[in-house]
Amino acid sequence: MLSRSVRLSHRLATTGVFQRAMVQAPKPVSIRRYAESSFPNEKVENLQTSQIFKVSQAIEEDHQQLKDYYHRIINSKDQDEQERYGNAFIWELARHSIAEEIVVYPAFERDIKDSGKSIADKDRAEHQGIKNQLYEFQKLKPKDEAYIPTLKALFKDLETHIKEEEEHDLVQLENNLSLTESKELAQHFNQTKKFTPTRSHPSAPNTPPFETVVGLMTAPIDKLRDLLFTKFPEKKTPNIGHTEHGVGKSDR
Repeated sequence: MLSRSVRLSHRLATTGVFQRAMVQAPKPVSIRRYAESSFPNEKVENLQTSQIFKVSQAIEEDHQQLKDYYHRIINSKDQDEQERYGNAFIWELARHSIAEEIVVYPAFERDIKDSGKSIADKDRAEHQGIKNQLYEFQKLKPKDEAYIPTLKALFKDLETHIKEEEEHDLVQLENNLSLTESKELAQHFNQTKKFTPTRSHPSAPNTPPFETVVGLMTAPIDKLRDLLFTKFPEKKTPNIGHTEHGVGKSDR
């Protein structure tokens, strides 16, 4: 059953709110600045002044970040550290998945002739399973017996999805894009991540336009939770709003 907020989002989307939200949403920026859209860590600092990526490279960077968070959680014996990196994992995967569904999967359908629609449908179905697992994981704490087993099961499916996406789906997409088109898609993907929810909402729609309007309405609630209640690694935290520097409970 759809949650009350998701049902409300559907009604609003069909009564004109979606159109107004899309008009008001910021347009993609011309420079890719990770510091404004990704979790502040070593990767962010190294890439702030880097050249604009192709879309496949941007997605692969996210994949590498997710793998890093996962291994930090699994290998740590400290529950506070596990919680901080667990929150970072949730934050990164939720944003990444929705941005792919809003930006990248429509590009599969549009630009990959013949098989693009089937590739997008397959990836959305895989995402739905991962969202369901992430929803269960985000309810747990490191002290819970199910914390590590739930994460391992989630990551096993995520790894399979990542492998297929990197070795097949994104290769086909890049083969059908010019370099300029790929860079522009990377910018759009990166910009979209700023406005997506930071937690899993598996009952929400997974295709535009409804996913876009639900995301615009849900993200502020998630970002407020991040600000008030969520612990992250290091002293910096994700940029949870439209401010220059992220704030949050990172040093408690």
